Amino acid sequence: MSDVPDRAGPSSAGRWALIYVLLTPAVALPLWVSLYDREDPTLFGFPFYYWFQFALIVIAVALTIPAYLLARGADRADRRAHGLPPEPTRQQPQEGGEPR
Repeated sequence: MSDVPDRAGPSSAGRWALIYVLLTPAVALPLWVSLYDREDPTLFGFPFYYWFQFALIVIAVALTIPAYLLARGADRADRRAHGLPPEPTRQQPQEGGEPR
């Protein structure tokens, strides 16, 4: 039996790259002010600037959720690859004090 971890599925580096790709639009689009610094087209009487800002919130949430789930899986895989338990263990508080 080998001590090499089972590497079934995408590599951890590939997962992290995908996470970065998913999070990039949520960060870059709000910083690109010239993209949404205008009034037309309007939507239900709201200028483009306002409804685009609300759309960015929905887009950011839609991209952050899968990025979070991928990050959890990548973290677990990285921990297993380094011989650690998949989930970090919590220290029990000592009597009369906080955990150190």
